[in-house]
Amino acid sequence: MSTVDTGVDRSVGLTGQRTHGRVYWVLADCWNIVRRGLTHYQRQPINIAWQLGFPILSVLLYGYVFGSAMKVPGGGDYKDFLMPGMFVMTMAFGFINTATLVVYDSEKGVIDRFRSMPMAASAVVAGRGVTDLIVACAELTILVLTALAMGWRPDGGFGFLAAFGLLLWLRFALIWLGVWLGLLVPNPEAAGGLFAVAFPLTMISSIFVAPQLMPDWLGAVAAWNPISSTAAATRELFGSPVGSGESWVEQHALLMSGLWPLALTAIFVPLAVRRFKKLSR
Repeated sequence: MSTVDTGVDRSVGLTGQRTHGRVYWVLADCWNIVRRGLTHYQRQPINIAWQLGFPILSVLLYGYVFGSAMKVPGGGDYKDFLMPGMFVMTMAFGFINTATLVVYDSEKGVIDRFRSMPMAASAVVAGRGVTDLIVACAELTILVLTALAMGWRPDGGFGFLAAFGLLLWLRFALIWLGVWLGLLVPNPEAAGGLFAVAFPLTMISSIFVAPQLMPDWLGAVAAWNPISSTAAATRELFGSPVGSGESWVEQHALLMSGLWPLALTAIFVPLAVRRFKKLSR
């Protein structure tokens, strides 16, 4: 990982002696970006509340208003089926927040300031990712407390720890998609328009309805949606009704819930770093 070429090598001190290695400065740069991001949330906690508003309202709407009319293949309480899906939806929608924050930084010239400093490009991108992952942990905690207050209870033993790991793994992968998109879109208004793309992708999945209850062609699309694999895997680990079909991807939800985010990370991390390096100064 190379630093931005500003003519300054921070691994060499003023006396010409080598101080810290390049890896040290990459980690230090990343930590500074993380501290900056967390400070913004500390000063404006309403941002987290705003990000949680939609999923909490969706939980209340689908759980209480539509819940009695919904059914789960194989039987089971729809509320128990719904809650893991809502956790997945919150993690999936997070990439919109990532993209929006990156766009704001770019529009205000913060990205240009980072590029003018002897900072590692990968550290700037990774710092944004680590910050969003920490915030995602807070969001998931609040949403789980909401679900518990509504009567949802995990029944999968210590499997719930693995379920939370899969949820954060999905969020981690989508962070890089958000960073890449944030460096591509021209303004915050355009970033807000990403919701129009994300919402259909979450609806055509197993978050709210099992794919086998959909028309055959639509059910196949929903089953192969990456977030459907995470939803099915977390339901299994939570001990909730799974409602999975007989297709290969549904029968191997645990495997695919690990592979899909891995593929997304492998694709979008290099794209995000490359895009950051290509930004005009």
